[in-house]
Amino acid sequence: MTGARRTPPGRAGRLRLRHSLDVAERGADLLEQKLRILRSEHQRLLRAEQEAAGAWRDLLAEAESWLLRGLLLGGEQALDAAAAGIGAAEVTVRWATSMGVRHPAAVSLSVPARPPTAAAPTNTALAHAEAAYGRAVRAAAEYAAAHTAAELVGAEVSSTRHRVRALRRHWIPRLREALDRSDLALEQAEHEDSVRRRWAARH
Repeated sequence: MTGARRTPPGRAGRLRLRHSLDVAERGADLLEQKLRILRSEHQRLLRAEQEAAGAWRDLLAEAESWLLRGLLLGGEQALDAAAAGIGAAEVTVRWATSMGVRHPAAVSLSVPARPPTAAAPTNTALAHAEAAYGRAVRAAAEYAAAHTAAELVGAEVSSTRHRVRALRRHWIPRLREALDRSDLALEQAEHEDSVRRRWAARH
């Protein structure tokens, strides 16, 4: 409460306190509006994260099932031969800003085509596994983006809630108390001044 302790006495001090209180109350109102919007966005992102996690788990299970069949049919040598020469997938993340919070909004995945020199999978199960893992990687990237977005917006929800609480529970009540003391001191000073003037008028 250093601002209230340094407030000058008299009407100038009261005006400064009144202004500080108005600013604090407007700030708390704006932060509460931001908090409502952020909470709504956070709930949406949590639902998106849950859906993305489910999709990723399902697609990964499908890919692993096809891989197991392919291994049973052709062995690890068939898998090694099918994977030789295949490039890595590339993930691009598009970012957005919600109420001042920068977070992933979408992802795109580029899976390189099998080069002509690469050996084709020796059985259809491995071919299905290759396609299924491509879908699973895309789903994993979407889940990672959704999870990160929910975490970042959730952190801002928590931070904004703490700032609102600090204003509503501590700073604003202290400013009001200081303003009440200033009003009382001004009223007392005016009363004493009036008594002195009346006394001086009689003498």
